[in-house]
Amino acid sequence: MKTILPPALAAALAAAVLLLAGCGKHERGTAADTPLPVATVRVARIEAKTYTATEEVVGTVRAKLRASLEARISGRILEMPVVAGQAVKEGDLIASLDAREVQARLDQAKAVRDQAERDRSRYEALLKEKTISQAEFDAADSRFRVADASVKEAEAMMGYAKVTAPFTGVISRKLVDVGDLTPPGRALVELEDPKALRLETDVPEALIDRIQLGAKMKVKISSLQGDLEAVVSEAAPAADPNSRTFRVKLDLPTVPGVRLGQFGRVVVPVGETTTPRVPVSALVQRGQMEMVFVVADQKAQMRLVKSGKRIGNEIELVSGVIPGEPVVIEGAATLLDGQPVQLK
Repeated sequence: MKTILPPALAAALAAAVLLLAGCGKHERGTAADTPLPVATVRVARIEAKTYTATEEVVGTVRAKLRASLEARISGRILEMPVVAGQAVKEGDLIASLDAREVQARLDQAKAVRDQAERDRSRYEALLKEKTISQAEFDAADSRFRVADASVKEAEAMMGYAKVTAPFTGVISRKLVDVGDLTPPGRALVELEDPKALRLETDVPEALIDRIQLGAKMKVKISSLQGDLEAVVSEAAPAADPNSRTFRVKLDLPTVPGVRLGQFGRVVVPVGETTTPRVPVSALVQRGQMEMVFVVADQKAQMRLVKSGKRIGNEIELVSGVIPGEPVVIEGAATLLDGQPVQLK
């Protein structure tokens, strides 16, 4: 059965449909017909430039002169007037050990030497009186010399009871403290001279041929803005069998701000390469995409690119552009593909 609407209601519905259709057509026409505004930009030609390709190898800043001070005798630490980070001078006391056993041997050796010395003097007088033979005197003289050597040995051992700084430097590590028992050979502290520094690094075997003794190389330290010029002072002739790397040491210049233990990188040149380069301002990043805008027919054309290394104020473009094209270097961040442009 067909439903018949009243004439007034049917007319109202027809007018509403026509009104909606007209509005939709007007809105679609407005969005499609609105032109993009003209953007004012600055351009520059993409240039292919040659530069020295490099690889960076990490390393650690260390002192050229450093030592691990060890105990030469067994004893308990009685005194240790130093702490980590403290500056010491050559000859300053680092640690004093309890050496009563060594002292007892020294006293015993001195007593034996005194008796041997008295015997030698008596035998010398008897020899002058020709009461004894020369051989008997020589035996007494030998006993004295052996006793004197024992005293000197005990005195040397007694000297090991006090550990002193062999050079002027800074205590970088303190490994024991007062009351600890130190066997012979146990490290007490580590001493380093912070005035002369170098970068120690392990260079892969693929790069070791690029490094020569006496060569000047660039070094980057995280706390410094610019690069340092270091000199290769040592290079291991054989690789470490475990890591397959060569230990290389580079002398650093005296520069404020470089400290022991800092992280650094040595820049190793590996060859020359030529790639297109543009100013950093030309590269636009939107999400995960990198792009530049080139100008053709007074319009901006978007090019998806892949960037490489940054070299000063320029960045290399591995793909996406051709040398010689005019690229937007000012005003690129707000451009749209196909937008008309005018040059400054």
